[in-house]
Amino acid sequence: MRATRLDRRIRKEATALLREARAALLHKPDLKGKAGELGPVTKEMERALTDGDLPRVRRHLPILDSLVDELVKRPTKSGMGERVESLVAAVLLALLLRAFVVEAFKIPSSSMYPTLEIGDHIFVNKFIYGLRIPWTSTKFLELRGPKRGEVIVFMMPCEPDRDYIKRVVATAGDTVEVRCNVVHVNGVAVPAQLVEGECGYEDNAHGDWRHMTCSRYRETVGAEVYDTYHSSRRPEFPLEPETDKDFPHLGDETPTPPSCATPAGGGIAAANQATGSVVRTSTTADGCAQQLHYVVPAGHVFVMGDNRANSNDSRFWGSVPLENVKGKALFIWLSVKDGLFDFAGMRWNRIGNFVD
Repeated sequence: MRATRLDRRIRKEATALLREARAALLHKPDLKGKAGELGPVTKEMERALTDGDLPRVRRHLPILDSLVDELVKRPTKSGMGERVESLVAAVLLALLLRAFVVEAFKIPSSSMYPTLEIGDHIFVNKFIYGLRIPWTSTKFLELRGPKRGEVIVFMMPCEPDRDYIKRVVATAGDTVEVRCNVVHVNGVAVPAQLVEGECGYEDNAHGDWRHMTCSRYRETVGAEVYDTYHSSRRPEFPLEPETDKDFPHLGDETPTPPSCATPAGGGIAAANQATGSVVRTSTTADGCAQQLHYVVPAGHVFVMGDNRANSNDSRFWGSVPLENVKGKALFIWLSVKDGLFDFAGMRWNRIGNFVD
């Protein structure tokens, strides 16, 4: 009984192998290697099955199985082909991650000191504010919008081909006013406390590194606590207006809301940027008192650099459309003063720091 079952199994395996061998000979004329042996062995197996000669079937079965396995079932990719395929897959995965999840960004200016320094390389979370279709401003699966106090990377409204990084000071519908270095949001001053001690940083705005002096203040917005740099004169003259940094400017009878269309913004309107409005609340000779504020338009955020005395931001060219926002700054993965190969200028103590 067991011998009968074994014979049936052998015939079944031989028949299946013959079917694959015939298909290969019929549809794959470009078989290489031992393809010349497949035809004769196939014919021998056919004759053995027709004659019912099981010993011959058993003898030719492993030979035919080996040939079919080599010529039909085994992948024909070379080692180089497999490596190329793996490389292509890795590149595609990296592009997908860059397009939808995280992207690297290098800090080019001193506008975000002390939070971020020139030469810091950071990762940006692109998923949190919604996925963007690559090379467009169209978003989908938006989880939430930017919140006050968060550091964001965005396409500069007046120059969409350039990425900027700033901190969100106000969101849609909020009012913003800056008097004597104090930021007021919705009529309330952002809490700021002087950080005692020497304050200075290295700037490279004109191609040469130079030391700049400053004063350091610690601001609190909700759960966000961060430091900002101001003019070194601020602690000595806390009630002295800084006309070039105060916002909106008090000198104009009919203040113009900041936007890309104004001279400070470049003079060319951005198609997707709403202008917002400036509202006068009072008239007083006190240059540090609130009397003129800016209303952030719907679908926009108002941003400023942490280096308040040296930042080109929404005070000059207006609010940022939400569709321009790329993502939220995550952490510093590399920090080097002068290029990737400046090992002497590597700032090891900054690597791995989260951006708060």
